[in-house]
Amino acid sequence: MKRGFYTIMAAQFFSSLADNALLITAMALLVTMQAPDWMTPLLKLFFAMSYVLLAAFVGAFADSLPKGKVMFVTNLIKVGGCGMMFFHVHPLISYAVVGFGAAAYSPAKYGILTELLPPEKLVAANGWIEGLTITSIIFGTVLGGMLINPAVSAVLLGFDFPVFDFNIDTPTEAALFVVTGCYALAALFNLRIPDTGARYDHQQRNPIKLITDFGRCFKTLWGDKLGQISLAVTTLFWAAGATLQFIVLDWARISLDMPLNKAAILQGVVAVGVALGAVGAAHFVPLKKSLSVMPLGIAMGLVVTTMTMVTNVWVAYPLLILIGALAGFFVVPMNALLQHRGHVLMSSGHSIAVQNFNENLSVLVMLALYAVMVSFQLNIHVIIVMFGLFVAGTMYAVMRKHAENQKEFDSISLIGEHKR
Repeated sequence: MKRGFYTIMAAQFFSSLADNALLITAMALLVTMQAPDWMTPLLKLFFAMSYVLLAAFVGAFADSLPKGKVMFVTNLIKVGGCGMMFFHVHPLISYAVVGFGAAAYSPAKYGILTELLPPEKLVAANGWIEGLTITSIIFGTVLGGMLINPAVSAVLLGFDFPVFDFNIDTPTEAALFVVTGCYALAALFNLRIPDTGARYDHQQRNPIKLITDFGRCFKTLWGDKLGQISLAVTTLFWAAGATLQFIVLDWARISLDMPLNKAAILQGVVAVGVALGAVGAAHFVPLKKSLSVMPLGIAMGLVVTTMTMVTNVWVAYPLLILIGALAGFFVVPMNALLQHRGHVLMSSGHSIAVQNFNENLSVLVMLALYAVMVSFQLNIHVIIVMFGLFVAGTMYAVMRKHAENQKEFDSISLIGEHKR
């Protein structure tokens, strides 16, 4: 890998670490405000909403400047959202601003990979990026939990800077200060990201034309025989992953008799599996064989249904690692294929924006459906079976569609196609 790739990885790690630590801090802030319980899940909703609402605009922004500069500017937006909590702006609004920055950060983060690396290295690059991102989620969640721990807060509040007085008086303010430091580290790495030299046509600024252009990119990617397959798979993966987070919590509480604080550890166990699968895909799956991993999506859905037979936590750990590993191994090559195909058909920033729109819209829809099932008080085992069969059935339908497409084109030659 080129040296610039490792700089991108470092920037992504610290930015994502701060995002996840800030989420835990924002939750703690809501508790101190005595906010109603229903506001806590809205933090994630407000964060993801930016990806959907801003999809038509962030792609053009990502392609208007060198990607390193875009990542630096959008990281500053995240710092601004974090700083708003210092000034007692409501956490929902503040975290929505962080989501705004994250939505604009993502097309640049993934788009620069297609500019910096040849197509044959995209799977490996995505494996390391996804593995590192998941690692940052785990460590970010742990860091957030530590920062709101009373013992750690007391140490932070007792520390005095020799020259500056930052006027930090509460545990959440101390946590926010540390999170801001993580964003600052990410910004330093952003400044070291090399300019790849890639330049795109003048980007539109008219909102109507931007929306029209986004609609054209949306139609182009879904109309492409390879783009539609990889986009369908990644869209399903992120929606399923977001829903699985809540399913695991309810399943652990009911089937394993685990309280929430211990059940949350199981989410980290799944994430470890995803990271292992992502790294495995990076080593063993070249871009031209990316479509061969689709059967693992069916396998993952079927393995999920076996959760209903598990009542022992020591059986749950390896099962959840297996589910995560299957997910990571099949989604990373598809993500790399989607990035390459989008780069060929349009531009990296625009294609990633379309991808983010589809994935986050599917997350919102699938979480809403899960909430409806919970409101009808369906048994968690019934929900798990329905979820697993839905994932497996959808992946089977995608494979059938790909088989039909293959009658019309040579997928290997299209994967090897470069932008002219």
